[in-house]
Amino acid sequence: MIKPGLEFVYEARGELLAPIPIGETYDGTRRIIPIVGGGRVEGPLISGKLVGNAADWQLTRLDGVTVVEAIYALETDDGVTIQIRNKGLRHGPPEVMARLAAGDEVDPAAYYFRTVPEFTAPTGKYEWMNRSIFLCTGARYPLSIRLWVWRVT
Repeated sequence: MIKPGLEFVYEARGELLAPIPIGETYDGTRRIIPIVGGGRVEGPLISGKLVGNAADWQLTRLDGVTVVEAIYALETDDGVTIQIRNKGLRHGPPEVMARLAAGDEVDPAAYYFRTVPEFTAPTGKYEWMNRSIFLCTGARYPLSIRLWVWRVT
């Protein structure tokens, strides 16, 4: 058996706008969470800022699990633009999820928020990001988000 390891890559902090509801659909409740550019990415392997406007397209399934899919871009401090597509799940006890939905600040240890970011980096210094699998843990706040990203070794 080969046991994978984790190498910490960065922490990201981003600002969010109020959710835009799509509403009830055949597969659950859908909404869009706008992501504002300018958030910071800081870590031992990469640093920079989130650029442009982006969004997290969310589906809350009938079982209470929220499926997240965000597409956004990072501009490194040395001027390289990298696309990020981040897909995952967020869920927890109903009372905790109700507090999150109401805009309360909730301890991130009280719910499960995990994603698998995929990076598209140009040839050069950051092309190593195209050749690895990454895992992310997250914390959702009323109008912001924090993400911690690790590379699977």
